[in-house]
Amino acid sequence: MRTRILRPVLALTFLALTFLLPLSAAAMQAQSPDTLAARVDGVYRVGAFSLSFSNNGLRISHAAEPARILWASVPGRAFLGAAQGQADIRQFGTPDGSYRIDDRLLAQCLSQSIDALEPATDTLVVRGRLRGPGCDVGYRLAFDAAGANQLRFRLQLDGPQAAQLNRSFLRHASSADERYFGLGQQLTWFDQKGKTIPVLVQEHGVGRGLPGFTQLFDLLEGGGGGSEVSTGAPAPHYLSSKLNSLFLENTEYSIFNFQHPERVDIKLFTGAMTGRILYGRTPLELIREYTAYAGRMPPLPDWVGRGAIVSVQGGTDEANKKLDTFERAGIPLAGLWIQDWPGVRITNAGKQLWWNWELDESYYPRWDALVDRLARLGARMLVYINPFLSTEAGHDSLYQQARQAGYLVKKQDGTPYLIRNTNFDAALVDLSNPEARTWIKNVIKNELLGRTRASGWMADFGEALPFDAVLANGNDPAAWHNRYPEEWAAVNREALAEAGREGDVIAFHRSGFTRSPGQGTLFWLGDQLQTWDGYDGIRTAIVGMLSGGVSGFSLLHSDTGGYNAFGLTVLGRQVPVIARNKELWMRWVELNAFTGVLRTHEGLNPAISWQVDSDAETLTHFARMSKIFRALGFYRQGLMQQAADSGAPLVRHPFLEFPSDPATYGLRYQYMLGSDFMVAPVVTRGAQSVRLYLPAGTWIELWTGRPFEAGAGAWTEVATPFGKPTVFYKAGSAAGERLVTTLKAEGLY
Repeated sequence: MRTRILRPVLALTFLALTFLLPLSAAAMQAQSPDTLAARVDGVYRVGAFSLSFSNNGLRISHAAEPARILWASVPGRAFLGAAQGQADIRQFGTPDGSYRIDDRLLAQCLSQSIDALEPATDTLVVRGRLRGPGCDVGYRLAFDAAGANQLRFRLQLDGPQAAQLNRSFLRHASSADERYFGLGQQLTWFDQKGKTIPVLVQEHGVGRGLPGFTQLFDLLEGGGGGSEVSTGAPAPHYLSSKLNSLFLENTEYSIFNFQHPERVDIKLFTGAMTGRILYGRTPLELIREYTAYAGRMPPLPDWVGRGAIVSVQGGTDEANKKLDTFERAGIPLAGLWIQDWPGVRITNAGKQLWWNWELDESYYPRWDALVDRLARLGARMLVYINPFLSTEAGHDSLYQQARQAGYLVKKQDGTPYLIRNTNFDAALVDLSNPEARTWIKNVIKNELLGRTRASGWMADFGEALPFDAVLANGNDPAAWHNRYPEEWAAVNREALAEAGREGDVIAFHRSGFTRSPGQGTLFWLGDQLQTWDGYDGIRTAIVGMLSGGVSGFSLLHSDTGGYNAFGLTVLGRQVPVIARNKELWMRWVELNAFTGVLRTHEGLNPAISWQVDSDAETLTHFARMSKIFRALGFYRQGLMQQAADSGAPLVRHPFLEFPSDPATYGLRYQYMLGSDFMVAPVVTRGAQSVRLYLPAGTWIELWTGRPFEAGAGAWTEVATPFGKPTVFYKAGSAAGERLVTTLKAEGLY
């Protein structure tokens, strides 16, 4: 049971990367600040890439398109830098997965020379110096071909001062009209031009800048509202409108600064930087190249597409009562998701789980009979887990095992690092410890796969590894902080493989980093507010899927209706302040029916949030949309295989399919399902129509069969009654025609 309460959750600040600091000419040996002095020139081949050096800097191209520049330094300016930094990192929140990072640069080497080039077979080493006041260090920049379309670069600092320099900088040229996409699951903006993005795994916040609410939340709780750039699953990776793409292999904290119209600045919190420059002719080719490193997600089991995964809680009797209701309503069920299977505690946030991953048979008696009933309905059981362990007596059996064996993240004094969550503390499993990994995998295999007979679970959290923690074998927590979500996904995946259940069981995660797609089976977008806005509401569910899809998260979905809700108790009765109503719930269902997974959540405060069974009309609407979701199963299966083969996301920004159309770049609230369907959900309160952009070609409106000639691309407005979200498919699409045939056969057309 995820927890979002009125406590500090997130406040992240950072110092924007600047190379333009006043330095004395003498100190720079007659060079200006951030000036490049290139003493060598020439064109060098590294694999299929050409690297051209001149006194203006470096330009990189590919043999397949030699006239196209994939990466270029700013003419006459340094493209590398280094510094000694002192970071003040404050971690807080509930749990502690939120950060304020202030970085003070003590010495900066921002002027660069290129002194020597050392070519070899498919490699090139660049040597030179970085200088500044009180700062003079050699560097080695090595290029090698990591594949036919991937140029890897490795920066290392050399010399007596190198050990003190713990920041590295990379700068390259851009243009005012170049747009930047990706950076992991960015929730507010798809286009990051003009933004500065902290690539740090963290709680995404509550409100995330929503005017009024975020400020009030911060005031009452000392922070925690978050910002437009906070996310639990970032990635140091971008793909641009000019089909340039770069990513870092590093897991340390980095900052990508796109604020300047004609350059991009990258700051990395270590002195050694490794990354890759990619070549591709299309956005999907570039995603293929990126996911060759990040990993690709396998197809979901067939059962996930048979209907909705519906959240219930409250014990066995309540679960059976809900099942009765769903059966009568004719809702096709893929699964029942019961997150409170380990039992509940009452905290100042309301009901929360005991994080002791054993079935509470007093709360859920006759569990096996419930699983058997689901099986007869053709549905599966899903549960919940996270990497924390409860420490309270009577609910601490797993904590005691892990503590005695040394499997927990520790403080400097060697005691378990207890992390605050509402009004209780919890310990965090040390996933850098191979023995701890084996232990938690056995918990998953014995308790989730074994005792509960689960076919899936929410694998929550992963953002809270402290920067000052002590890990097994001397592992660096600063490098492990962003890596922890990758390993949490890997542990779950390994448990499935060891139990022989890969391909039949899913674990869905909210935290992630660069290589999470290669480890995870499914991701969701965290805890949206139950609102309509683009800061933390329904609109962020679309943007998050679009941005995440660029960075390899090919299977993404959201909590239907959102999660966070808040109310006030007046005369003993809960009064909603922020909570979903019937309209928001129904529109969110329509959105999710045309994504990879349709899953509900009762929310943080179920009593004030509209639910699937709140009235008969809602049940009927949900049954209809669940059947439409099921009808699309044939198409999703093909898309999931494509994702497994190439990394192409199921939910796609129109730019991925129409990269030469600049009108697509700024789109945020419409998406394509695969290459055939254009979907524009209602994301405005009270709206009965949607205005959307259709790129070049002829499009067929799903519910009327009416063709729309878009010419070179055109806007149109479409009426959107409940139950018929705005969907177009390409004229001549076999998938579109098959969907229409299926909908007609099932009486849904």
